[in-house]
Amino acid sequence: MKAKPVKVKAAGQKKEKQIKQKTKPAKKRKIEFTKMVASGNDFIVYDNRAGAFKDGSDLAVRLCKRTEGIGADGLIFIERSKKADFKMRIFNPDGSEAEMCGNGIRCAAFYKGKKNSTVVTLAGILKAELKEEAVKIKMTPPKNLQLNMNLDINGKIYQVNFVNTGVPHAVYFVEDLDGVNVKLLGRLVRYYRDFQPEGTNVDFVKIEELDSLKIRTYERGVEDETMACGTGSVAAALIYHQKFLQSEGNFVIEIHPPSGEMLKIYFNYQNNEYTNIWMEGKARIVYKGECYV
Repeated sequence: MKAKPVKVKAAGQKKEKQIKQKTKPAKKRKIEFTKMVASGNDFIVYDNRAGAFKDGSDLAVRLCKRTEGIGADGLIFIERSKKADFKMRIFNPDGSEAEMCGNGIRCAAFYKGKKNSTVVTLAGILKAELKEEAVKIKMTPPKNLQLNMNLDINGKIYQVNFVNTGVPHAVYFVEDLDGVNVKLLGRLVRYYRDFQPEGTNVDFVKIEELDSLKIRTYERGVEDETMACGTGSVAAALIYHQKFLQSEGNFVIEIHPPSGEMLKIYFNYQNNEYTNIWMEGKARIVYKGECYV
């Protein structure tokens, strides 16, 4: 009688199968998001009121990539708050969490759709007003305003100005705005020793006419030039007033970023103090979608 062949498992075969099972990739989660734009700054807005994510740093790095992700200047979390109508958190493409973002807050307020709302940020509680497609927000009082700081960069002196408008900004006035290498010079100023350890955003500003400025911004956390910057626009307006006007009263400064969508900065200056600082500009929803993370 012919013997039946006996199947013998090779040593380690079972173990190898177990290893393969362990290394099976985790199932990805599908999330819904809204893509928004405010004056040229684009954001991914995620409603995190259910607390699905405790932190958005890793998510921002993945989703904000222009070539591999959705692409954006930042990731916005909308969260619950007991102190205001809602809380907004903003994560930069490098994963860092910013104290605030002017255009990001305007997107968040537009997303919520309430005519008058209050928003909790790391920089404080801000007010927002909706006017059709425009959103107007009340900014935090400026801090640490300094004029005419001389920076020695590669043997050349650059006279810049500084102010914190919720996040730090170095403001440099130029005559040839188009000729500025924003990414190169912006990065050198952003990491300059006087602004460490946090670093600073850098705004290159040209005076077009009375109360009208053109601006290009190198954003910290994005590490590149962006099409607009809300806090940078406020910084440019206040520094412009402090250097060239200095008179008391109510002011409206028009800011023209590369996006072509003008921002208006309103403020009062009295007794060496800036108050009632508001920023106004357009915001809109571009599209809604789903992605796997």
